[in-house]
Amino acid sequence: MPQLSRLKRLIENKKARIGVIGLGYVGLPIVLRFCEEGFRVIGFDIDPGKIALLNKGKSYIKHIPNSKVSSFIKKKVPSFIATSELSRLKEADAIIICVPTPLSGMREPDLSYVEDAAKEIAKHLRPGTLISLESTTYPGTTEEILLPLFTEKGLKAGTDFFLVFSPEREDPGRKDFDTKTTPKIVGGITKNCLEAGRALYSRIVDRVIPVSSTKAAEMSKLLENIYRSVNIALVNELKMLCDRMGIDIWEVIEASKTKPFGFQAFYPGPGLGGHCIPIDPFYLTWKAREYDFSTRFIELSGEINTNMPYYVAQKVMEALNERNKSLKGSKILVLGIAYKKNVDDMRESPSIELIRILKEKGAKVDYNDPFIPVAVSKRKGFNMRSTPLNARTIKRYDCALIATDHSSYDYKWIVDNSRLVVDTRNATAGINSRKIVKA
Repeated sequence: MPQLSRLKRLIENKKARIGVIGLGYVGLPIVLRFCEEGFRVIGFDIDPGKIALLNKGKSYIKHIPNSKVSSFIKKKVPSFIATSELSRLKEADAIIICVPTPLSGMREPDLSYVEDAAKEIAKHLRPGTLISLESTTYPGTTEEILLPLFTEKGLKAGTDFFLVFSPEREDPGRKDFDTKTTPKIVGGITKNCLEAGRALYSRIVDRVIPVSSTKAAEMSKLLENIYRSVNIALVNELKMLCDRMGIDIWEVIEASKTKPFGFQAFYPGPGLGGHCIPIDPFYLTWKAREYDFSTRFIELSGEINTNMPYYVAQKVMEALNERNKSLKGSKILVLGIAYKKNVDDMRESPSIELIRILKEKGAKVDYNDPFIPVAVSKRKGFNMRSTPLNARTIKRYDCALIATDHSSYDYKWIVDNSRLVVDTRNATAGINSRKIVKA
């Protein structure tokens, strides 16, 4: 197989030029890993702000330091360049697609970013190129949507070009695993495609996990996120039950996780956030309808998790009522707008929904987040600026609502200086105060 042999030789000698489409929380770490291993990378993005920052050697992602980007951008011969010129795709020997796969307003898959990227690749596709889709999607996407676009000019997968699906497994802010040490699943359209994908990814990760098809790889990513969604929904439901029964769900979880087998701890919260868990399960729900199959567990877990911000808002209202205060007109400070602790990512954050619900009920709401000084979501019509957190400002609020448990917060100080604290994350564990209400 001359094209496969040529590509593997280029990869082995680090002469393969890598193209990465989408320079967000998934794409940028992939870019940097290839640069660390001595490859030259072209990064593509439609956001001119990102491109300008990256080409100045600056990172726009909090947990990726500027120095890491600048070390590859500012070399005499740069390892990395960011651009919006998609015609430069023809320079790449391997192209990795890391674009968003959101849901539409009707909670159906929106693959427009993937399709647009694939169409651009098809325009510039040359023999011997490897294409890898990393964006989470439903089983069949690579085979049913991408493959026809790349074969319409007569090229054959596994002979003239190589097509794989390798799901992203990024977890921003995580310390114990990174891109290199997290195993990488790869499924190919053909055996040669799989061989090309393994050759590429084995250069940047410690362990590649081959599977029999792109569909199996696509399904594996969905299983990972559905597993988390269902188990989080379970503990969220138990949290609401325990609240009525006068039981501390956090104590129960801590006790249960002492069992050395058969139990994995999941933790409740104010809802689900991030790009994966609130969205990805519905990709499978949608695809399952094609097979006349009802995914009841997935839909129920989605319903429970989506309802959590309403539950928290109700707990805030009840806590204020106990203090002879109406929710309408009350001043509430939401602590943390990121979807999880210690990151600057607010995609699908439950805090945004919490703020919307509380405002809708007449509360005056501000937020503080040390990682997100300005919170903007065009899709949700959301635009707010972080309120400074100090003794003077926090005393103005009727309630401090802990929505994201950032490590930088001094929770004892927050409790001491607040009139009321509603805690959705058990951040105040070990602090004894009648001011605290768990939600």
